[in-house]
Amino acid sequence: MRSDVLIIGAGGAGLVAALHAHEAGVKVRVITKDYPTRSQTSMAQGGINAAFGNVGKDSVEAHVQNTLKSAHGLANEEAVRLLCEEAPRAVEWLDSIGVPFSRTKDAKIAQRTLGGASAPRACYAQDYTGLKILHTLYDRCLACGIEILNERYLLNFISNKDEYEKPYACGATVLNMRTGEVESYESASVIVATGGYSRIFAKHSTNAVGTTGDGIAAAIRAGARLSDMEFIQFHPTALKNSSILISESARGAGGYLVNSKGERFTNELAPRDEVARAIHNEIEKGEDVFLDIRHLGEAFINEELPQERKLARLYENVDPVYDLIPVKPVAHYTMGGIEVDKNSSSKLRGLYAAGECANHKVHGANRLGGNSLLELVVFGRQAGENAAAYAKKFTHTIDASLQIKSAQNFIMGVKYFTNQIDFYQKREFMGNIFYNNAGISRDEMGLKAVLGAVRQIQKELPFMGPKDKSKVHNTNLIEFIEFGNMVELSEIILVCAISRNESRGAHFRADLPNENDRAYKAHTITWKEDSVLCADFME
Repeated sequence: MRSDVLIIGAGGAGLVAALHAHEAGVKVRVITKDYPTRSQTSMAQGGINAAFGNVGKDSVEAHVQNTLKSAHGLANEEAVRLLCEEAPRAVEWLDSIGVPFSRTKDAKIAQRTLGGASAPRACYAQDYTGLKILHTLYDRCLACGIEILNERYLLNFISNKDEYEKPYACGATVLNMRTGEVESYESASVIVATGGYSRIFAKHSTNAVGTTGDGIAAAIRAGARLSDMEFIQFHPTALKNSSILISESARGAGGYLVNSKGERFTNELAPRDEVARAIHNEIEKGEDVFLDIRHLGEAFINEELPQERKLARLYENVDPVYDLIPVKPVAHYTMGGIEVDKNSSSKLRGLYAAGECANHKVHGANRLGGNSLLELVVFGRQAGENAAAYAKKFTHTIDASLQIKSAQNFIMGVKYFTNQIDFYQKREFMGNIFYNNAGISRDEMGLKAVLGAVRQIQKELPFMGPKDKSKVHNTNLIEFIEFGNMVELSEIILVCAISRNESRGAHFRADLPNENDRAYKAHTITWKEDSVLCADFME
């Protein structure tokens, strides 16, 4: 089943890449383990940044400087400038294909202020921005006749070697979740758009249960490099009992953060790492923390923040028109991922990446609110166009026979694993220790303790296989393989976090609370040689 461009993942980045690769005139196939409209993109509520200046004075340069400041010295300025300069064009393109943005009285796209921004810059569609972008992209892909195959779980990337023994990506092996059969999809180029890995924190995350870093884990196994994996952003305001996201737009509209005494204790629109730590500190003191939007009024809340009211009522049994919303910070976005160059290409030829799974070095140590949706449009387009151009020049042969057999043996072997240990319990345990010891505040002792626990889990994996040995729709099997990917990435995160002996952005070391530019104004790079994890710092 060969295509010119194979895209793994059907969230915002994958669908943007698909549309632009299709427009370039090549055959595109998209495969995804879930359905496109359930992608994590739908959870991006606050907005997408673009320096239009529709609601107050703004400039591209201000957007650049806000992004660089938030990144704490780890962003690539050239990449950031590309992101910010392309932002107006990106939003105009979304507008042109039908995204129903909210409007000002003079019919311009409405904008609001998010944390770390010096002006109202986030273009929004009520508080459903990501959802409406995603649905519009999906509609456009269907209208263009782009093939999208659902319920295909990525196992590994297919790679061959050329006459010079240099490897190149040329497809993927997947498990058909409906039939239980291993399938292979050959292609001249591959785009990874599989999202982040915040679900390592289990219930302490705003992310969907499928956000398990599958594409990132497969990429490092195939020969790509990963970078900045220790940088994980905690969103300041998730509902206390469910970890459901309450959008930054609520604070952008004027919401307050208060403790049990009713005291405001931080600048609500500071960068997310600062606000998350401030809330964490209050909770450590024994305080409860609340988001207060009552003063905004029912009419405003129903018009601009309807989803936040519904979520608070449904999951916390409070009505924010009248009540305080109990909140806590939880894992939300992963800045690290597959290292890519200025063309969205990974270290492995023919393998491109875009969206949260990729590290274009535009977020650095802490992502600016409103830049995630922007990133997936700007770099999704770049990945789609460059993967299409590469595919047009592709002349190599593709032989997937060995990798298909390896995938089949893997699935068969996993089913023979015993079930002496319940991996669901281990998954919850790992999420808890990550949140407590490798989360908002870290130190060497805690990080090393978690690493020891993760390495013990690695040894025990053959004793915690799936109970369900059936073939068709075996979700127990899929969840075990996902868990294996999370364990693989967990070791990488911890090695990077232990190696970075400083605090920077979202990586806060309580035992080393200051930035150290002389030693660590550099990116952590990880790769594998003969299945052995290697790590280093590189500028």
